[in-house]
Amino acid sequence: MTQLIYHTKEKTKEGDIIERIIWEIKKGKDFPHGVKYRLAYIHKNKRILGYDNERTKGDHKHYFHRQIKYKFMNLEKLRDDFEGDVENIRRILYGNQES
Repeated sequence: MTQLIYHTKEKTKEGDIIERIIWEIKKGKDFPHGVKYRLAYIHKNKRILGYDNERTKGDHKHYFHRQIKYKFMNLEKLRDDFEGDVENIRRILYGNQES
């Protein structure tokens, strides 16, 4: 049982891509929360932010060139954490302008 819950893909005015994909899947050893997700911020064709839970790697995020363990709590917190990181990265890249 795999069902798409959410998928958006947008291009920012600067040409960056923000994509969010979440599936509901059967709970198991690799996916104890019953969800699989891939959230990404792409800048100049390179992923500089990514949240995902690959089989065998578990919940983690990619932030620039680092991979960091991520503690998944629920989908709302995942969304908030990702959007907060997107805002921070956009401030780093573009300053305090409106998105």
